[in-house]
Amino acid sequence: MSLNLQLKYVEKFSFKFLQNALSVNAFTFPFHLHTHSFLPFPSLPRTHTHPRFRPRTTVFSAVTAEKSSAPPVRMVAVAGHGAASPLKPASWEEVMLHTAKRLKWVDEGYELLVFTDECIVSSGEMSTRLQKELRDADILVIIAVTNQESVEWINNNSKTIENVICLDSSSDLKNRLGGYNVPSGVRGNIFGTSQSDKAKESYEVVQTVSEAWDRHNSDDIRFCLLVIINAYIRPVPVLNNLRAKGFSTLNCMLRNCGRQVLNCLLDPNCRKALQCLNQCSPVDQVCNYRCIASYESANLEAFSLCVLQKNNCLGLEAEIPEKPCVPPMVKFRGQNLSYEMAEDLFVGWLGSLQWSWRVVAGQNPAYDQFPCQYQLFYRGKAKGSFWYEPVFQVKTLEGQMVWRRRKYRVRRGKVPGTFYFSVLDNGVVSNEFWTIVDVAENLSWGLFHYHGAARVAGQSYTGAVLVSPDGAFPTDNRERTNIVAALDKCEIKEWELYNVDNCSCIDPPLGIPEGSSLHTVVQIEDPKQMSV
Repeated sequence: MSLNLQLKYVEKFSFKFLQNALSVNAFTFPFHLHTHSFLPFPSLPRTHTHPRFRPRTTVFSAVTAEKSSAPPVRMVAVAGHGAASPLKPASWEEVMLHTAKRLKWVDEGYELLVFTDECIVSSGEMSTRLQKELRDADILVIIAVTNQESVEWINNNSKTIENVICLDSSSDLKNRLGGYNVPSGVRGNIFGTSQSDKAKESYEVVQTVSEAWDRHNSDDIRFCLLVIINAYIRPVPVLNNLRAKGFSTLNCMLRNCGRQVLNCLLDPNCRKALQCLNQCSPVDQVCNYRCIASYESANLEAFSLCVLQKNNCLGLEAEIPEKPCVPPMVKFRGQNLSYEMAEDLFVGWLGSLQWSWRVVAGQNPAYDQFPCQYQLFYRGKAKGSFWYEPVFQVKTLEGQMVWRRRKYRVRRGKVPGTFYFSVLDNGVVSNEFWTIVDVAENLSWGLFHYHGAARVAGQSYTGAVLVSPDGAFPTDNRERTNIVAALDKCEIKEWELYNVDNCSCIDPPLGIPEGSSLHTVVQIEDPKQMSV
């Protein structure tokens, strides 16, 4: 069959499937899962005057802060006094105070003030201040407020606020978006034909926020606020990449990648991957990656390489974030850190053990759902070459545990302890900037921070991984104190970390290419005394 006939075949018999399964609202490429995942790109509203919000959204990763000349966006959060968050042991007050700082990474003009309802009950100076701040607030976020006196006070003092979102709070507190009252606990398709467009859009925003909130991680909590700002206050520039391009995407696919599209549709595994992704909730990062891991194929890689990397049919752009600014360690064992020494710290235990490091926990909510993460760092045969290969497990849709392995080229940064990583993963190039934040002198643990972006997937992200030789958290109190201090340099709280399941890691596909070399200046202690 000629290519022209193939394209006619695609257009005649598969266009509806492509529209549903390949549209930017339904399909994504969750590539490069050593530290993050890419999620479906929803259609977000461009302005608060005429929002066109779709119920599907994505978890938003950290991005470079925007320098906006627009008036600040004023937000107020009221949390139940002493209310515990799912991010144990942090209270909701602690979580929202940290969120206020993280919002500044996106736009310095985003102001979030955090109160607890204790000030309402006490009726003191803080109560007066809260009352004043509510008069100027663009958005009010109410979290875990159940005290009836607080509920009545908030209802009486928030009547003029057009955007109020209530989470884990009394049912007497009502959501209001764009001035439209919306019931709490929205789930599923509850819209009737009699509902106005404005009402439907408000319901959809609440559903979006509720789904993201239920993910219980700091990235999603911040995303909830960005969604509301973008929908009802002013456009959030960093969400531009998440707006659908409609039929132009399909036309680009068919015009430039007809053969790859057809091969994918005719390949059972590739077709299943697309169908599977279309059925995942876009806020479920694990589901999205399991689809890829379950039905990974050469045709799927060729499809994404053509559609995204070569032709950028989604028309997306993303840059590596600049914030937070994380300094690298400067000394190791009393000596100034050199490039060779920094590379040796990445190489870590490899040679004494079969791996450089095992991941204990990470800050990014995507990859840390997956168990048994091994890191392999080594010097290549070519002069000056350095490589990173992560090895990890994924549970497929059939319930099988499968191993996956990726390969990154690593180049030195401008300062010792900083590095540039790049990888072509399932057809998409990702670039990252890594920093060695700290490593214990006996190599009992290390903390590595990263900023990254996949330009053609429109995705930016940040995170950090805590590593040790055996994948266990160090138990020494002094080491724990040092780890917390290292996390502080990354502006990461310990309660943001996700523990990696390292319980059943049988026969990982380790090993490095023949002719590779390891350490040059750092001496590694005998690991026999350690339980690995």
